[in-house]
Amino acid sequence: MECFQENSVRENGMSKRRRTWNQSIYEKYIREGRGQGTGTEYKPWIKIQNFASSGMVARVKGRKTNRVHHLMSRNELAYFYLLEWSDKVLDIREQYPLSDLEAALRIADEAGIKYPADKASGFPYVLTCDFMITMADGEKARTIKMTPELSEKRVLEKLEIERRYWVGQGIEWKIVTEREIAYTKARNIEWFYSACDADINGYENEINLMLEMFESGGYSVIETARAVEGEFSLKSGIGLLLFKYLALNKRVEFDMSKPIDVKMRGITVTK
Repeated sequence: MECFQENSVRENGMSKRRRTWNQSIYEKYIREGRGQGTGTEYKPWIKIQNFASSGMVARVKGRKTNRVHHLMSRNELAYFYLLEWSDKVLDIREQYPLSDLEAALRIADEAGIKYPADKASGFPYVLTCDFMITMADGEKARTIKMTPELSEKRVLEKLEIERRYWVGQGIEWKIVTEREIAYTKARNIEWFYSACDADINGYENEINLMLEMFESGGYSVIETARAVEGEFSLKSGIGLLLFKYLALNKRVEFDMSKPIDVKMRGITVTK
């Protein structure tokens, strides 16, 4: 069994030379189709190679979109996994631009807010929201911020531009802080992701035995994994990979608000 997950995370030491933003680069982004498309075809306005950061950035292949997502912080990564897990979410577009630049400039002017622009060129930046989420009842814009940031005047000014912009577009907009992110659940989902591309062809008998053992209620995750490995002479680690696959595809359930413990019992098999 081979499993591949395109999940690249970079922390501290990602030092990039600051790039001047100008009309030429703006027009280049438009030609490249950034901020356009849906699903597999969507291209984020900002990619991690364009982002100067001393923190964490990540590239993660999404299951809903079958494309690589560009995430600019730990909180964005955690929130992304929660969106991926939700059956209500149909599409996820990260680093989504306020693409009508004239409208954004007008909103800032009407609000008496200085619109952000490049210091060297003077050309206005294109603001982005962290996630544009498509659900059955419409699109929802979400911006991720740490609570302390919400006391900064300049941050609040840019958020107000964003709020007015999306209200004008008829799109629900909200700020998501660390207080609304279920980190334990997100870490659990991330753990499952090592099995996202697992090829389980030929493992039907192993999976059936695993499900039977979970249904009996008498075996822990690790006991079940090792029993399946022993019964079918599998390499060490394949049993846990099969469990991750079952969990990722929601064929088994357990309390996701608690950290995964391979010694845990009480795994429920879904029907």
